[in-house]
Amino acid sequence: MYRDLLALAAERAIRYREGLDERRVAPSPEEIERLAALAGPLPDGPADPAAVLTLLDEMGSPATVATAGGRYFGFVNGSSLPVTLAANWLAGAWDQNAAFVVMSPLAAALEEISLRWLLELLGLPAGCGGAFVTGATMANFTALAAARHALLEQVGWDVEAQGLFGAPPITVIVGQEAHASLLKALGLLGLGRQRVVTVPVDGQGRMRVDAFPRLSGPSIVCIQAGNVNTGAFDPARELCALAHEAGAWVHVDGAFGLWAAAAPVLAHLAAGFADADSWATDAHKWLNVPYDSGLAFVRNPAHLRAAMALNAAYLIQGETREPSQYTPEASRRARGIEVWAALRALGRAGVADLVERTCRHAARFAEGLRAAGYRILNEVVINQVLVSFGDDDLTRRVMAQLQADGTCWCGGTVWQGQAAMRISVSSWATTETDVERSLAAMLRIAAGQRQQ
Repeated sequence: MYRDLLALAAERAIRYREGLDERRVAPSPEEIERLAALAGPLPDGPADPAAVLTLLDEMGSPATVATAGGRYFGFVNGSSLPVTLAANWLAGAWDQNAAFVVMSPLAAALEEISLRWLLELLGLPAGCGGAFVTGATMANFTALAAARHALLEQVGWDVEAQGLFGAPPITVIVGQEAHASLLKALGLLGLGRQRVVTVPVDGQGRMRVDAFPRLSGPSIVCIQAGNVNTGAFDPARELCALAHEAGAWVHVDGAFGLWAAAAPVLAHLAAGFADADSWATDAHKWLNVPYDSGLAFVRNPAHLRAAMALNAAYLIQGETREPSQYTPEASRRARGIEVWAALRALGRAGVADLVERTCRHAARFAEGLRAAGYRILNEVVINQVLVSFGDDDLTRRVMAQLQADGTCWCGGTVWQGQAAMRISVSSWATTETDVERSLAAMLRIAAGQRQQ
């Protein structure tokens, strides 16, 4: 029974992945409506597991968004490399709890190995502490918790023991284009989403050095590697120097842009970011591992451990790195397995090719749309493209029709007061054929909407 059920799951999963190229990217309204078949009252008794799995696949698979395919360009979603999907299946069978070494020596070892490889690949200081978390929101939270600890420790305050009531204030500096996940992390940490000092940005969303404020007292400066709309990078070298002169901590929100450091053609964009004190990024974006997978790095591991420490009499801990001493969670899935598999399978050259190839696809979108007379609103430096098809109403109509068409999927945004369609190319599965097919759909739909 066990073997038959897992074989059935593998067969259906493989069929799903093999059929992605032929299906719509977004499900149709009818496919979504059929999800009602999964509802009903809670069953009184058990059901045949094979029948449950079959129902889930037959009703659920058509209603999924084909983010695993090559024509999904919404948000900054990666797919999952075949090797990382396979590793994920194996990890699911292992069902390891990655909290402590004694719970899973394998999970702990793969985290250590992957952490070392990641630091090399991203050009970050050797010896940084690292945490494997759910995504960029928790990566920002984790790294900023370390910053909070370090800054308040310097002024004699133990924030983990005493909390923030009565604590010396921490000034937080962000750019005008700070991502919502960073602000959410600040809110969760008690540092406040609206207590921040906001620095004006230029036309690409880069923090302006000439507008950087004078700092005094405990301060955190949050800079950005890869603006979520334009892909632009803050001037890290200059900002780090100004911040460090004042004794401030510099944190990098690099959810996807930090991976530019792994690509020789793009590494100049990431120059200076290694001067920071902490970094947050995702593995489920450009590294293309399954959801969920985020990464936090802190220059001084002691600061990260102090902020995240977990101790109880029954917890068995050794002298080596205990994973749960560096993450907000204790019990958690072993995300390091898929990260290790991706890095081992791709190697340095494979990661560079993945990043550079998707950026070439983004440039092709920009080139094709611009040649057709549409306005590209950003400097296409990495994998992000912003396009306006005319006025805001026309742009939104084109986006809505493109999403309904099903050939590809792109989201919308508002960039400096103007509606734009946002194209983000992050998937290993995207081919030149996918790009040309999607570009043709964009141009066809835009031309049709313009004539109305």
